[in-house]
Parts: sequence; C-alpha cells; structure tokens
Amino acid sequence: MARIGIIGSEGRMGQALARAIAAKGETLSGGIDKGGDALALARVSDVLVDFSSPHALEANLDAAAEAGIPIVVGTTGLEERHHWLCDSAANNTAVLQTGNTSLGVTLLAWLVREAAARLGDDWDIEIVETHHRMKVDAPSGTALLLGQAAAQGRGVDLTAVSERGRDGITGARKPGAIGFASLRGGTVPGDHTVSLFGDHERISLSHLAEDRMIFAAGAVKAAQWLIGKPARRYAMGEVLGL
Repeated sequence: MARIGIIGSEGRMGQALARAIAAKGETLSGGIDKGGDALALARVSDVLVDFSSPHALEANLDAAAEAGIPIVVGTTGLEERHHWLCDSAANNTAVLQTGNTSLGVTLLAWLVREAAARLGDDWDIEIVETHHRMKVDAPSGTALLLGQAAAQGRGVDLTAVSERGRDGITGARKPGAIGFASLRGGTVPGDHTVSLFGDHERISLSHLAEDRMIFAAGAVKAAQWLIGKPARRYAMGEVLGL
C-alpha cells in the first residue's frame, strides 16, 4: 500500500482526500496544516498531496525534493513565481501540478485543446465558471487550465489573448480573444463551460462537479501514478494517457 501524506489536511479537500485514500485501500501517512513540518511528513510518506496555500508551496516542494518523494500540487491561486518553483523542484523529484484533479476536467481540457486547434481563431472562445460563495480567487484554477488548453490548441500565449472582467463601453470583441467570466454563490463545488462561437453555430463543452470527492479521487489516482516516476514536471493528462 502507498503511504500518502496530506498537506492541508484540515480543509475540505484535505478531509475528502483522507476518505478517498481509505476508499482506494491506501495508507494515510499523516497530515499537516499551517505551521506543520512538511519535511517530517515527507520522510514517512511515499508521496505528498498538497492542497494548502500558495504561500506554503515553496516549503512543501523543498520538503518533497529533500526527502526524494513525488508531490501532487492541487493548490489553486498560483502565480508565475509558483510555477517557476514547481519547475525548479522538478529537477530533483517528480512534481505533478494541476488546477483541477478531476478526471472529467482533465479529459475536458484535452477536448478543448483539440477543438481550438481544429476550429481556428475565427471561432470565439468564452469560459464561464461558477463556484461557492467562499472561493477567494477568480478566475478559478480550472478556468485558467481550460483557457491554457485553448491557447495551446491555437499556439498562442494565454496572457496575451485573455479578456476578463468586461464592464462599460469595452468596444467590439478582439479577434482571437479568450474570454473569462466568474460567478460566485451558494455551495457550488465547481461548474465550467467552454463555449466556441462560430458564424451561425456554436459548441459548448461542460463539466459539472456534483461532489468534492471527484477531486479527491482524482488526486489519489494521480498520487498512485506518480510514485516511482523520474524527476520532472508532469501534467494531469498524463495520468489518463492523453
């Protein structure tokens, strides 16, 4: 049985992870939260799963690298610096970072990339995401993951083509733009729809999360898959062979 350590164990995702680990027949090696010793946890684990905060990411990556074990990073709200830290840690251990650990969302991102590549930039792309009232970041990590998939399909830099927070007299939509809209309310775990608008036709690709356990189950599958992999940075799609 794999020994899986949880960073952020007292949060909603941490609690769901503990249940998913038990359901998969694996061993929970321990859990820590703010102020906990990530290195001590790493030394008694075969793999770490991090759903804590961007502020703790550097220490958590360092702990995994020093202990020589892989780490799955599902923490959202990451900035460019955090991705650089993941790249740096991946020189010494296996790092799988993703904005969403759901297997369904992973497949959705692949479909979005394929659609964007084949339909061309004369089709307008808009991404709408809905989350519970307590979510603190927007657009969601999943929306950005889907936007990145669309941008990759078109061979462009997402930061150069994304449009967010339209308000007032904005002018006509820019050709090739990828738009984002964020809704917040209630207890929604996460709904995402990518719409592609052509002339006189449109396509919508959606994923609706009904229970937080889908993210926990996907994270455990990723952790199981990552054990024994050589040092480099991995993507969630590789878990599904995409």
